[in-house]
Amino acid sequence: MHNVKVGICQFKVEIDKQKGLTRIAKLISDLVNAGAQIVVLPEMFNCPYEQDLFSQYAEVEGQGETLQLLSDLAAKLQCYIVAGSIPEQDQDQIYNTAFVFNKAGSIIAKHRKVHLFDINIPGQIRFQESAVLTAGDQVTTFTTEYGRFGVVICYDLRFPEIFRLMVDQGVAGVFIPAAFNMTTGPAHWDTLLRARAIDNQLFVVAVSPARDNTAKYVAYGHSMVVSPWGEVIWEAGAEEASHVVVLENEQLKEARERLPVLRHRRHDLYNLSLVNKGS
Repeated sequence: MHNVKVGICQFKVEIDKQKGLTRIAKLISDLVNAGAQIVVLPEMFNCPYEQDLFSQYAEVEGQGETLQLLSDLAAKLQCYIVAGSIPEQDQDQIYNTAFVFNKAGSIIAKHRKVHLFDINIPGQIRFQESAVLTAGDQVTTFTTEYGRFGVVICYDLRFPEIFRLMVDQGVAGVFIPAAFNMTTGPAHWDTLLRARAIDNQLFVVAVSPARDNTAKYVAYGHSMVVSPWGEVIWEAGAEEASHVVVLENEQLKEARERLPVLRHRRHDLYNLSLVNKGS
């Protein structure tokens, strides 16, 4: 891995899709002007996180206005964009999908959320993604001149197996567009992010929408970057925030040398296999 500057966009999601896209374009441009080489957006950044709206805001790969805008921006600004996630329409199915654009504006990876968020905590929150969305079935990694990275979406964070599969593909960090809520966020957000970073000795970059108390689904916020040693490099609050963080190769190297966990794994016991090597 080489040092890389990552731009984080935590913002409130607009109901007016076009208004939201106009604002997102400016946020990305501002981050690149501040030095960002990879920009990361939140989960469902172009659509309110409401299962009844997913079909209304959904886009087909190669046709949607959101994807075209980000492709154009990546090429114009010469940056990579990890496009959080959007509702993706594929024939009669809808996926929660993160697209990754390279500096040419081409899609080099896409991750369809593998673990759908079906939860019912009486008196606190009930949500059922599977009522509208279809689950993905691939582990997603991609390669840049800065190194190899992985992508998961929100609830995928709770499943450590997917991170180990990405480690087997040589990733130095994982980007996590997410929208934890006001029940699960305060309880588990920072603990899970630090645990995934420590277990796998990699950078974790998790990006959430900003908190909007007027929304039906209230996101926790607190976008966060964690080092391979489990230290919080940067954390947002609940409000809107944009920031550029440097992921330093020396931090990755030092963590893996100080505590060689990955070299001490017992592959003879685990029988792990690679899934979807990606590009």
